[in-house]
Amino acid sequence: MNLNALVLSLPTRNSTIRMRVWRALKESGCGVLRDGVYVLPADSAGDAVLARLESEIKSADGFAMKVDIALKGAEQIAQARGLFDRSADYGVLVQKVNAAKASLGRLGARKAHTSIRRLQRAFDRLAQIDFYPGQAKRQAAEALAGLKRAFQEAHASGEPHPSRKPLRQLDRARYRKRVWATRKDLWVDRLASAWLIRRFIDPEARFQWLERPRDRPAKAIGFDFDGAQFTHVGSRVTFEVLLASFGLEGDPALAALGAAVHFLDTGGIPVPDAKGLETMLRGAKEKARNDDALLAEAMRLLDHFYSGHAPGTKAQE
Repeated sequence: MNLNALVLSLPTRNSTIRMRVWRALKESGCGVLRDGVYVLPADSAGDAVLARLESEIKSADGFAMKVDIALKGAEQIAQARGLFDRSADYGVLVQKVNAAKASLGRLGARKAHTSIRRLQRAFDRLAQIDFYPGQAKRQAAEALAGLKRAFQEAHASGEPHPSRKPLRQLDRARYRKRVWATRKDLWVDRLASAWLIRRFIDPEARFQWLERPRDRPAKAIGFDFDGAQFTHVGSRVTFEVLLASFGLEGDPALAALGAAVHFLDTGGIPVPDAKGLETMLRGAKEKARNDDALLAEAMRLLDHFYSGHAPGTKAQE
């Protein structure tokens, strides 16, 4: 086992470089071999970080030297691995996860989801510098998964169950100037479905957000809830069902959006576009005053997504 090490002495009067170096060492997961000697496993991505810090420290009139350390024997290797033990950090994270789980009943869906996202990001950052993962990481991952399940039970009980009804081609002309209804507190599948409806199926569509699916007006077309005309069918999410029902599956840009929506809604095979799409929609949801404002912003974001995958084409205005 080898280590990359940075031996340093920072200028005492330059607080800016001291703070920048300290932050970079912490974020990269460096272990402290002794005062002024910071190490990373040689097989990590830290070699470039240490080289960059060496250059910055020298430019600020400090002392820095990057060296390689070859460990010998089981005792030295065990001691070195102990420098990167993240068990205590995972323990703190699990305590925060448990506290969030206990507070789910007091939080609304939006605040609860924001809390879960923050905890997930904290776990991801910790996992990146956990060079020798073990039981502590598994326990934290299980606690986080339990929190997400509890959130689903508390705030997402309206998620539709897959139907087995056969899909058939429908005439878009019969679905114009209609009222479309779905569950309130919109998220990815419902946002994308509403965008698809207004851009490709019913340009004059009006939407109603339901507290409960049974509140759907008699003549409104329901989507994305159990018993709705358009909802999950088999492995397809509502957006994909709408694509198939109205003969839109042949559009590559819509297919790309469908793949991202499917992954974000039900998981499965990761899609490169999904993370960016989720981030943009998450930002819109955090700022939106209500579901109408959220949809208005999502319409613009999804227009951009569609245009990016289909240069030279436009959805209906």
